Amino acid sequence: MSRLFRITAVAALGVSVATPPMAPPAFAQTQAQTRPASSGKALDGEPTPAACAPFGFRLPQTQREVARSFATPIVVTGSRVQANAAPSAPPPAPPGVPTNTERYPDATPNPVKRTADQPVSTFSIDVDTAAYANVRRFIDEGRRPPKDAVRVEELINAFDYGYDRPTSQARPFSVTTAITASPWAAGDGTPQADRGGRQIVHIGLQGYELPEAERRPLNLTFLVDVSGSMNSPDKLDLAKKAMNLAIDRLRPQDSLAVTYYAEGAGTTLAPTPGDQKLKMRCAVASLYASGGTAGATGMTNAYDQAQANFARDKVNRILMFTDGDFNVGVTDDKRLEDYVADKRQTGIYLSVYGFGRGNYQDARMQAIAQAGNGVAAYVDSLREARHLFGPAFDKGAFPIADDVKIQVEFNPARVAEWRLIGYETRLLNEEDFANDRIDAGEVGSGASVTALYEITPVGGATQVPERRYPDNRIGIGGGDPNGEIGFIQIRYKQPGQSRSELIQQPLTNAATGPVGAQPPEATRWALAVAAFGQKLRDDPWMAADYGWDQIVEQAQGARGDDPYGDRAEFVQLVRAAKDLPPSRTP
Repeated sequence: MSRLFRITAVAALGVSVATPPMAPPAFAQTQAQTRPASSGKALDGEPTPAACAPFGFRLPQTQREVARSFATPIVVTGSRVQANAAPSAPPPAPPGVPTNTERYPDATPNPVKRTADQPVSTFSIDVDTAAYANVRRFIDEGRRPPKDAVRVEELINAFDYGYDRPTSQARPFSVTTAITASPWAAGDGTPQADRGGRQIVHIGLQGYELPEAERRPLNLTFLVDVSGSMNSPDKLDLAKKAMNLAIDRLRPQDSLAVTYYAEGAGTTLAPTPGDQKLKMRCAVASLYASGGTAGATGMTNAYDQAQANFARDKVNRILMFTDGDFNVGVTDDKRLEDYVADKRQTGIYLSVYGFGRGNYQDARMQAIAQAGNGVAAYVDSLREARHLFGPAFDKGAFPIADDVKIQVEFNPARVAEWRLIGYETRLLNEEDFANDRIDAGEVGSGASVTALYEITPVGGATQVPERRYPDNRIGIGGGDPNGEIGFIQIRYKQPGQSRSELIQQPLTNAATGPVGAQPPEATRWALAVAAFGQKLRDDPWMAADYGWDQIVEQAQGARGDDPYGDRAEFVQLVRAAKDLPPSRTP
């Protein structure tokens, strides 16, 4: 077992920043049902100063007391933490609007490919939804999101499409396909039938939902950024609420450790059984924000804690809560990514939950989460936290497949050209598909993945101009003009395994006649979301006359059953986006 970090000045760590008033959390509402542990300490309840004292946590009740605690020295022992790593008081907020240092991965929209030149598309799946919540945050603030912040696949995958569910972990994915006319193909107001005949290929993967009896025990480690940049209601305060929602879902067979990092790193809670929820809540309540951000040191400590309670028959996962703004120690994204990729081989997953605005480092968090075989999410509100750590918790906690890749081969006799909508940061080489050493995305219990292609059938008006020399032109070379549109392959690994397995399915529709005038509701909704994302990015493949009103109309016609109001909220986002002013600053 790796050495645990010992905190010798508990009072300096046992503080909390006052949070704005809110409705009592679920654990407070059920306090009357609390049953005592054999030691006489309560197992669950509200983490008040009195309730936390028996566990060694002291929770100051005023902001003045928090400020006084910064003067108390902290001594942290451990091979990777400097002994003089004491927190400093957070600097005063600068006047006016803070400098915006947010960073996003470069994501130029995918180009149109000639099938005769490049018939195969290969990419890693992406079940992340961070971009949707982040785009919503920008629009709610009355600002147009940066183009690179709009990852269209993450907007699409933020919704449930009701795909048919697989019945066995042995084949953990079902595949649903549909082909329909492209609603936004260029045409300057001409009828769709005269718009060149472009079509949308809709591919949906639905993951197997693990029954309760098949869900392995969780060995979770919270890795919490408590640097000065997290001292905000939409950062550490919101992260604490999210952590308590995760604690709500823990079972007795699960365990949780709580670690933190600022200028140094430490552990406030060693691995603790899942029924000791009050102790966990007290550990979370004791966290406060100050000082620099030694994210790499914090990651090392978190992996140590996860390894201390590691078991092959558990799901071993670190949940990182941060704005991603590292400024102490190792801060290079590539070095961090390499470190996490090495640790992935030990069987410990790493998921990243982003918070805040102004200094949100999306590019770093995407890189870390992808390298850690985990999910990346953005928490813009308590409602999003309730979603991620409520209905969606199992999708992020219990893996059903690792290194999931999709490959689509188009028939050149049926498809003249194609483009993949989104997944710009997840593209793979064709030869990567069968190489089990190439990393790809993880899929959790009950999660789904949606991919859309826009294709031009042979004979339609192509977007790539005709070439001069006959041997280079579209339509030369093989393929059955009455055969399949294409061929879909999914490669995946069972969790913890090193050899991949394969699912194959042809992509078919009638070779003659128009495509269905009324595609399934799932396809129509996916088209609305894809149009929204492409419009926000000002993609060049969208017709100038396909505007916000058309997107609203498309969405309104596909809302269907909407028990949580997610689709209604989307429609309002589209309407709000229509009135956004152009960006005034880069």
